[in-house]
Amino acid sequence: MTPVWEPHPDWQPLPGGPSGARLWRVEADGRGWVVKRLARPDVDEPAVVGRADHPGYWRREAHVAQAPGFVDGPGLVPAGFGAVEEDADGVTVWAEEVLGEPPTGLLVARCLGSFASAAYDAPAWASRDLLRRRLELAEQRGGWRTLARTTLADVTAALWDRRSHWLARLEQLPQGRLHGDAVPGNFLATRGAEVVTADWQAVGVGPVGTDVGYWALSSREDFEVLLDAFCVPGVDRTSAAVAARVTAAYSVLSRAEWALAQAAAGEGALAGKFRHPAVAPYLRAVQRQFPQIEALL
Repeated sequence: MTPVWEPHPDWQPLPGGPSGARLWRVEADGRGWVVKRLARPDVDEPAVVGRADHPGYWRREAHVAQAPGFVDGPGLVPAGFGAVEEDADGVTVWAEEVLGEPPTGLLVARCLGSFASAAYDAPAWASRDLLRRRLELAEQRGGWRTLARTTLADVTAALWDRRSHWLARLEQLPQGRLHGDAVPGNFLATRGAEVVTADWQAVGVGPVGTDVGYWALSSREDFEVLLDAFCVPGVDRTSAAVAARVTAAYSVLSRAEWALAQAAAGEGALAGKFRHPAVAPYLRAVQRQFPQIEALL
């Protein structure tokens, strides 16, 4: 019988990691490494995790580590990769530990623009239809049912009903490379004019402007300021603004729906949970992005 894979006892567990992955810090060869374990899907998991073009494809980061040219700049660059070790239970990916000054929000936006606007040759494992797939997950959970119980009901109902319109509009826009998960924890350090970036699990191709729209949900800078930084030479601002607004609006509402739905499962009136620490940040994010929501109505 093949032994079940286990991490070395000396490895130090790290918090975080996307769904289906675990992380450790390892000292080896006189250097620090971050080791990520990608578990092979069980037979009862959704079939989409085995589709190479789906954002949830389970072994995409192993492909990135073996052929990093698709993600190697300009703008965003990966940490150096080490071994990629495959066994019956999954894949183990080694990447160099990166220490350094965290990038500013504007630098990240500019680097996302450089990354999206550069020429590329997409491999078969590049993700596609990122926002569509995320909204399909929301649809499987019944849509934005909890938001329908709030004062945002009319707004969210109108946007939910028009999601097919906006998804079709995204398909008509210029396409470029996307990181796919533009959140602060994935932008590790500055390296000259570029940003060393981690977690390439959703990297792929989509409407130019998608990443900065998602980044606007986390960055301190206002949406328009980030959009200006994103629009490096080669990026059409009008098209990028549409992609960014659609991404920001639908993403922030889907995240708020998820947080509210978790809270709604407990006892008490829904309105009394708006200030709960697990809910309030998501609702504040909706307030902050309301200009983008209004622009789509």
